[in-house]
Amino acid sequence: MTQWDGELNQARLHVVSGKGGTGKTTVAAALALALATGGKRVLLIEVEGRQGIAQLFDTAPLPYSEEWIAAAPGGGELRALAIDAEPALLEYLSMFYNLGFAGRTLRKMGAIEFATTLAPGLRDVLFTGKIKECVGRTDEHGRYYYDAVVVDAPPTGRVVKFLDVTRAMADLAKVGPIREHSDGVIRLVHSSATVVHLVTLLEELPVRETLDAVAELDAAELRPGGVVFNRVRPCRLPGDEIDAAAEDRIDAEAVRSGLASTGLDVDDEALRGLLHETSEHAIRTRAETAAREQVADTDLPTVALPDLTAGIDVAELYELAEILTEHGIGSAR
Repeated sequence: MTQWDGELNQARLHVVSGKGGTGKTTVAAALALALATGGKRVLLIEVEGRQGIAQLFDTAPLPYSEEWIAAAPGGGELRALAIDAEPALLEYLSMFYNLGFAGRTLRKMGAIEFATTLAPGLRDVLFTGKIKECVGRTDEHGRYYYDAVVVDAPPTGRVVKFLDVTRAMADLAKVGPIREHSDGVIRLVHSSATVVHLVTLLEELPVRETLDAVAELDAAELRPGGVVFNRVRPCRLPGDEIDAAAEDRIDAEAVRSGLASTGLDVDDEALRGLLHETSEHAIRTRAETAAREQVADTDLPTVALPDLTAGIDVAELYELAEILTEHGIGSAR
């Protein structure tokens, strides 16, 4: 397993993506907690409107404001923001065009919803613009307000388009606030300040989609970060017995004898069931090993998070964050 390197900890914008169902929201939350460890202030942003962050932390649905959501070990602070298209557009109109009153009128007319529905890319422009503002915000002393920003981003099939949507907008607007805004977003996402982490399961389809995403990020000149293997289950077999078990070459009588020596007597049906489960486990283990090797070829740092069979609550998020910290994530800048 390739260790997380210190260079990734220098990034200020951590984008987390993955195939649907791989647990990217959980990993994004755990990553944000890990980055906040040791007294840092981190913002966790959601862009898909699912209120997944609120569900993970067992809080009320997040408004369009940066809310305190958890304390991190060592005095850190985690805040969260669920970006919504309508208030983001109103904020944009007010900030760049001083159209606060006009924006409220448009809202009453339903024009904002119409515009964002007619041009879906406009939502992504607004969202990435808000992300840029959070990353670049400074306090009265000129220090960055947030030590890091973590984004629970769209799935791997859409993450490149999401991050690079402002390029199309920049081509449409040659001068003015929109062009300046677009250029600023482009500079951020294509700089060393931004990394895109990918979450996958050790299964064929998620790994294939992860590898495709790495290629797409490289082609778009966006920087891949680390790969997180999520919900990893431990191997219960000695390494030199996996192939035999996967190929149904298990000595049934030896298993029966071993069980008997511990005081367990099993009938033939129970023994067959046990051997079948052992074979299935070995087959899965071999497939997972092959998946790890495929990802290893990318030379990206990898981290494995365990399968928490009892489900995910706030306590488990801290457990996952601790594992990430042990792998060098969130160490001092």
